[in-house]
Amino acid sequence: MRILVSNDDGYFAPGITLLAEALKQLGEVTVVAPERDRSGASNSLTLDRPLTVRRAPNGYFSVNGTPTDCVHIAVTGLLDFTPDIIVSGINLGANMGDDTIYSGTVAAATEGYLFGIPSIAVSLVGKVGRNFETAAQVAVDMVKRATRFPFAVPVLLNVNVPDVALAELGGIEATRLGRRHKAEPVVQMQTPRGETAYWIGAAGDAQDAGPGTDFHAVAAGRVSITPLQVDLSLHQQLPLVADWLTR
Repeated sequence: MRILVSNDDGYFAPGITLLAEALKQLGEVTVVAPERDRSGASNSLTLDRPLTVRRAPNGYFSVNGTPTDCVHIAVTGLLDFTPDIIVSGINLGANMGDDTIYSGTVAAATEGYLFGIPSIAVSLVGKVGRNFETAAQVAVDMVKRATRFPFAVPVLLNVNVPDVALAELGGIEATRLGRRHKAEPVVQMQTPRGETAYWIGAAGDAQDAGPGTDFHAVAAGRVSITPLQVDLSLHQQLPLVADWLTR
């Protein structure tokens, strides 16, 4: 099995190292990741300049672009093979609910999915990152399962793992995305030159976090696995818009 690993925290992040090492037991692992932290880059693709790929001392490929750039370059020219599966992570911090829209971790997996490759985004829900090994083992288990019981069509799975020891996990649950409240206000500050600067505020608290959501599962100590899609069409509103156009 050939596995492509990427992330949005950068090729030097501890999560990607532990993930790559854990996945080596399953096959050949290639890492192509951003040269710096690109959290929140979403699905942005760099089109206004050429990108540079360098081989880092640890053997990973680093790209001076976004997570989407990394997977796109890897699949369309850098590698002389098509990966069997793509795993993005391990992200330090949750990617649940509305987070998935902004997440570079999810974006890297999404790019693989758009190329028809089964892809998994893995995040460790916490701010400290005490149990990356737990998330790494969950990722290994997911790849094993995908190999033994492959889906009939390519899938995009968003996996969020509580930051607890492996033995403390309360199981695994298939979930839908929850929703957050609106984000906290921006933090305004003054630069040394007297200019006003703004720091993006923190994500809001969970609003839609009932049973069946990713928020609910993780709060109960369970791994959340949410299948995602790229179709943003709001099909229920098509008749409404069609009627509106006739007025």
